[in-house]
Amino acid sequence: MQFRPENDSNFKAYLAWVTICVIWGTTYLAIKIGVTDLPPFLFAGFRWIIAGPLFLLILVLRKYKLPSFSDIKHLAVVGTLLLGFGNGLVVVGEQWLPSGLTSLLITTLPFWIVGLESFVPKGPKLNSTIILGLLSGLIGVAIIFSENLTDIWKTDYFPGVVSLLIAMFAWGSGTVYSKYNKVTVHPIMGAAVQMIIAGILQLTLGFSLGEWGKFNFTVESLYAFGYLTFVASIFGYGSYMYAISRLPISFVSTYTYINPVIALTLGWIVLNETINFEIIIGMIVIFIGVTLVKRGAD
Repeated sequence: MQFRPENDSNFKAYLAWVTICVIWGTTYLAIKIGVTDLPPFLFAGFRWIIAGPLFLLILVLRKYKLPSFSDIKHLAVVGTLLLGFGNGLVVVGEQWLPSGLTSLLITTLPFWIVGLESFVPKGPKLNSTIILGLLSGLIGVAIIFSENLTDIWKTDYFPGVVSLLIAMFAWGSGTVYSKYNKVTVHPIMGAAVQMIIAGILQLTLGFSLGEWGKFNFTVESLYAFGYLTFVASIFGYGSYMYAISRLPISFVSTYTYINPVIALTLGWIVLNETINFEIIIGMIVIFIGVTLVKRGAD
């Protein structure tokens, strides 16, 4: 199967964006459950080393074009930045941070992505509409989590905050690099290769750091691992690579504003958690921000 972006409908790209908004909104809780019992790099590495080859096999059987050596070089860079360090250090950070606070910190990711892309010579420049939209999204999340904002500065959380800052720089760099270094294969084939690269990197780090002796399997951690491997990895990451190949990354990156809303909504539906006035106002402000970013990026 040849990759012909110009023949694909934007509807599929927006559907992919909705997919990552929903699926990745659930992953912070799953990561927190998993990393409570399992060491971070091996937990993340085994996730990718299982999902990647399985995804690759499915794509090969469906006759998707295989990457060239040149493609693999670019995919290795993206896989290392996005998944190896971008995702891996989020898992590391959740050893110290609550899942809700992690999702709050990740909402600053659009600023990293848009800021890094502004340094690309031929990349889109910031305009007032995009900046206003990004600020609106951040304000909306701050309203939702207003009671917990001061928790970021707790001494116990410092290693987790540092891990997340490095993770966001890596994820932002990988996203921008991927956008401006095209490959000849379909984005989901590229995603499969990146998973394998990330899995090898994270397993190497995990074994080097002596994590093997720290496994403590529980039913909850195995459920979390299975969900992250087969749902969040294959459907979620495949959708992300598809979306950024066809939509402005300033818009795609706004999924980080939607994820906390999804997490809170699921908590209300599944766990009977409270949705208060601040949450409703925050959601409205977030959706206004997403609309502004989309308008400014078009």
